[in-house]
Amino acid sequence: MYMDLQNSGGEPSAHAVLLMNSNGMDVFYRGDSLTYKVIGGIFDLYFFSGPSPLAVVDQYTSLIGRPAAMPYWAFGFHQCRWGYHNLSVVEDVVENYKKAEIPLDVIWNDDDHMDGHKDFTLNPTAYPRPNLLAFLDKIHSQGMKYIVLIDPGIGVNATYGVHQRGIAKDVFIKYQGKPYLAQVWPGAVNFPDFLSPGTADWWADEIRRFHQLVPVDGLWIDMNEASNFCTGLCTIPTGRICPNGTGPGWICCLDCKNVTNTKWDDPPYKINASGIQAPIGYKTIATSAYHYNGVLEYDAHSLYGFSQSIATHKAVLGLEGKRPFILTRSTFVGSGRYAAHWTGDNKGTWEDLRYSISTMLNFGIFGVPMVGSDICGFYPAPTEELCNRWIEVGAFYPFSRDHANFYSPRQELYQWESVAESARNALGMRYKLLPYIYTLSYEAHLNGAPIARPVFFTFTNDTELYGLSTQFLLGRGLMVTPVLEPNKTTVEGIFPRGSWYNMFDFTKAIVSKGSSNRVALDAPLNSINVHLYQNTIIPMQQGGLISKQARTTPFALVVAFPLGETKGECKGNLFLDEDENPEMKLGNGHSTYVDFNARISNGSVKVWSEVDGGGFALEKGWIVEKVSVLGLHGGNKSGFEIEIDGNKIDGSNVEFRTIEHEFVGKLEEGGNKIKSVMVEITGLELPVGKNFAMSWKMGIQG
Repeated sequence: MYMDLQNSGGEPSAHAVLLMNSNGMDVFYRGDSLTYKVIGGIFDLYFFSGPSPLAVVDQYTSLIGRPAAMPYWAFGFHQCRWGYHNLSVVEDVVENYKKAEIPLDVIWNDDDHMDGHKDFTLNPTAYPRPNLLAFLDKIHSQGMKYIVLIDPGIGVNATYGVHQRGIAKDVFIKYQGKPYLAQVWPGAVNFPDFLSPGTADWWADEIRRFHQLVPVDGLWIDMNEASNFCTGLCTIPTGRICPNGTGPGWICCLDCKNVTNTKWDDPPYKINASGIQAPIGYKTIATSAYHYNGVLEYDAHSLYGFSQSIATHKAVLGLEGKRPFILTRSTFVGSGRYAAHWTGDNKGTWEDLRYSISTMLNFGIFGVPMVGSDICGFYPAPTEELCNRWIEVGAFYPFSRDHANFYSPRQELYQWESVAESARNALGMRYKLLPYIYTLSYEAHLNGAPIARPVFFTFTNDTELYGLSTQFLLGRGLMVTPVLEPNKTTVEGIFPRGSWYNMFDFTKAIVSKGSSNRVALDAPLNSINVHLYQNTIIPMQQGGLISKQARTTPFALVVAFPLGETKGECKGNLFLDEDENPEMKLGNGHSTYVDFNARISNGSVKVWSEVDGGGFALEKGWIVEKVSVLGLHGGNKSGFEIEIDGNKIDGSNVEFRTIEHEFVGKLEEGGNKIKSVMVEITGLELPVGKNFAMSWKMGIQG
């Protein structure tokens, strides 16, 4: 799918085109044209007329499926590493995050927990089950979660029940009447055929068996392109062990021969899927292998990870009826309906840090809003400075996870004190913003709207922003401006027309008059620039080290008026629910939706809410304790007469203060005469689940 945004005579117009085809293809972009060279299948073209980027994504996801509902905890921070050799290491990681006061919601295992790299097993020495269950009881009681990896390759082993049950139920992809043989981490493997009707039931049964062994909270399906360490038609060697346990595990040790005697394995047009002009079946399933009902791998290769995501989502949903969390490496059109995505084994380089932003934004457009890259890079070892800058960006990925290679040094965020400080700052803000981010995920589930968006999604008239990939938005008006180069303590950001407020210090404002301004921002090593746009209301909480804890704290509303204006309106919203219920919707008695509104006119400021399904929020006891209103013109303390729901507040615990705004960057001539303040009201006890209206008058001149 591609999206095109053009501006003709000041009128922006977006559209998109989807070629729904699972066969191999080369796609060439030449600036003003796209060329598809497809080697099979059906030419099924869909056009989405827009005209706005958000409308395009709405139309697109209405066809392919709306993004999956995600549990609240999934928006917390995740830590993983290939190389947590035993359970005590994992326990130390969790404890060290706590000691460093860095938020952490989810701890992961790569394949280290497995017995001989085999799916759905436990290493009895490194991860003894009684000890692991005790650890999980401990972290579950705190609200933390545990996720493990499973690969699609099922080890060929006469004593391995998973494989034997698969053979008995005939679930594997075939070649010449026998299960196709490949090699991945366990050694020789067969690949399940997720297009076969019986495979999903077998897969769900294996997941159920494993969940009884270890009550994991989600599953990570990796290597599902499918990845194969060998190429061609292979057999298990006789007279030698494969693999023999020495050297890297990804070296092919099966006896293999190339398969080139069919047009499926050696088609007339050679696509360059690998980027190295390799044969079409290089390091994957031979394209003349076949699935259920004779469907060739040649036609179904791109569907493998997608079909596994569907089967895994269904299986996890069937365990306890909770909202599933699935992370997949391989995706296809519609994958976002079932799974989150991380961008694979990205490198720990400045180039890949920069590239992670455009990759994230693309997947949001593709209908996979829950996306992120390996923070600090999977390999090689990152520098301390790079890891600082990466967590400052990665704290605002929709899916935020640190993950590293077996052969890289440890890179948990507490390994360097400077990185720990950056993590406390950036993740501290993320955890305060979790209600806002979760509400964005609800919008994504309803209409496909990306959580992280290109800046042009909001500012479609500004052609200067069309190619911008060094900044991004969360929602319509929260902009992240990261440092993406080494040895920098400032960063230049483009700020579209209007008022922008620093989320770490609401008093600091940027005003762009007329058109976008380029502004040089201070960016010391441990800081990230995040700004809130005018006419926006965002709900926040007080944060914490675990999202379960953060979610119980009082709410604060941040109301951002255009700076210095005497008339204006702001809007925002909030979605709350029992986040492990399978469905993410209103009207089930376990959810609340709130529209927040604000207006300033004739010296009067009013902030009010309109609540749908308030019973859930009332049951939880959530309150709004603080309201910060930004950008008000003039004003002084003596000008306040606060009313809440029509009643004057006098002698109560409610306190207010005004602070004058400071300007960042150059103002236009006469701009320095603007006197604007933020008003902060604390000590409130406004139930989130009830409509409220709060108003006051200010000493406004003009």
